[in-house]
Amino acid sequence: MKHARMRYQERATYCKNPLAKNLFLLLDDKKTNLALSADVTTADALLKLAEETGPDICVFKTHIDIIEDFHPDLTHELQAIAKKHRFYLFEDRKFADIGNTVKHQYEGGIYRIADWADIINAHSLPGPGIIAGLAEAGLKKQRGLLMLAEMSSENNLFNADYTERTLRMAEAHPEFVIGYISQQKLSNEPQWLYMTPGIQLTAGTDALGQQYNTPESAILEKGTDIIIVGRGIVKATDPKTTAQKYRAAGWEAYEKALSECS
Repeated sequence: MKHARMRYQERATYCKNPLAKNLFLLLDDKKTNLALSADVTTADALLKLAEETGPDICVFKTHIDIIEDFHPDLTHELQAIAKKHRFYLFEDRKFADIGNTVKHQYEGGIYRIADWADIINAHSLPGPGIIAGLAEAGLKKQRGLLMLAEMSSENNLFNADYTERTLRMAEAHPEFVIGYISQQKLSNEPQWLYMTPGIQLTAGTDALGQQYNTPESAILEKGTDIIIVGRGIVKATDPKTTAQKYRAAGWEAYEKALSECS
């Protein structure tokens, strides 16, 4: 199924969240819809990946709590690299608790995620209070929230009703929610960003049930906006060159989608 496509730049005009607007504009200006999932376990490896792939990505996704030698200066160094190469930082925390708890998890503790992560994500399981709690900490810093509407793991419990209810919850908070982690475009409203994990240059699965789609299938056929690539780049012999290949594949799929809709 092919999806009607507007240019990223045009969709920016519909956004109620400043970060979402700026991210759409960055995609258009930098000509990349590639996000890197930097699932590494040391500070040096994290910073090296950010520096090497920074010129070719729009978003750098972290799991800060798996860094074995975490220190507060690490996030400052990440911010400096992000500013240098023009990409956004996305902490893949997947918040999933009541509003008061997630607010403290977001702005406090040793990681102080709200201070440095432009983007976070959350499950909708606890109800709308999770968005309200995170917004209390994030809105004043002009952050953005992605809701987990679908996942790429095999036999996950996300059904159509859950996805639909997640969308309704997000639509009530457009000032903070910027879009979705999903496998496909879920709404005709142009302001929502769709980020899709589980992307490889060839489709397939891994030993733990991760299902991989190609950049073309995600962007052209399923209508998503940003491809999230992890091991395909992180485990490559040359992550920089490999990131360039994924960037080219993702952008080519986007331009093909535009041309087919013109």
